Amino acid sequence: MIIGIGTDICDIRRIEQSIEKFGDRFKDKIFTEQERAYCESKSGAASYYAKRWAAKEAVAKALAGPRTKSLSWQDVEIVNKPSGRPSVNLYRGARRRMNSRTPDGFTGKIFLSLSDDYPYAQAYAVFEAVVTKSD
Repeated sequence: MIIGIGTDICDIRRIEQSIEKFGDRFKDKIFTEQERAYCESKSGAASYYAKRWAAKEAVAKALAGPRTKSLSWQDVEIVNKPSGRPSVNLYRGARRRMNSRTPDGFTGKIFLSLSDDYPYAQAYAVFEAVVTKSD
């Protein structure tokens, strides 16, 4: 059962300007250590940062309910599986929000798609509740 859907688009040039202006202060505020290491290992790091920015926004929208407040940037981490497929790790407030919005007997999952075509990066997130398997 789908609980929420979120999407976001980000101008890569805006992320480039923020990195130029604020440097590590910007990156440390928004991105986890693992996200920074991944992006910095890539040529054209700003597009990877922009995709993660859009993904964090999309995930927050997918998790949002009628009375939810904002999430910490650090509570949503975007990682890649060995296959390259993007995945989401949720911490603290984001994890609590997912758990509170997931019905009993179900497990919350986030599905994520990322794309970019300079100067834009886009993310799409689906929050789904799947039946918890019992032994």
